[in-house]
Amino acid sequence: MYEVIWHGRGGQGVVVAAQILAESAYFQGFKGVTSVPTFGPERRGAPLTASTRISSEPIRMFSQIEQADVAVVLDPSLLKTVNIIGTLKKDGLMIINTPMPVNQVDISGCRNIATVDAAGIALRYHLMKEGAPIVNTPLLGAFSRASGLVSLEFIEKGLKHKLSGGVAETNILALRAAFEETMIKGK
Repeated sequence: MYEVIWHGRGGQGVVVAAQILAESAYFQGFKGVTSVPTFGPERRGAPLTASTRISSEPIRMFSQIEQADVAVVLDPSLLKTVNIIGTLKKDGLMIINTPMPVNQVDISGCRNIATVDAAGIALRYHLMKEGAPIVNTPLLGAFSRASGLVSLEFIEKGLKHKLSGGVAETNILALRAAFEETMIKGK
């Protein structure tokens, strides 16, 4: 079983990204997939998480993820305020939305890191909500490239299932751009 935890802020599409990943994994043939948001008194802009579990066998566990195989960080400012490394397994992969090249990112305790300028890609493809870039779709592309767990083809299928028409096509362009632009170190 693979466990993924998404770290973001309210309004960034954390929950939607976790759902799309689960659906995409199901389309790819995984028999067990779950997507669970972590809700509390969150409001727009407050830190929050969502999780995705993916397994070749049915999943019978629905508890919160304590330590994930992959942590996806939608807002890099959370690295200073949330113990993200504490939610990651020892040799886990951290995927970060940042314009910094991966060789300039140093996170104590994490040697498998991938970076992508998801905000820049969102702006390039006009993926905006209330003036802020929507980075969840580009980070799904980064996830596909860095983890190798769910192929780009099936993430595209998951996006088409969740979104419609021109919105889906624009998001797929951003997804593909992020896949190509993701930089990886460690693995």
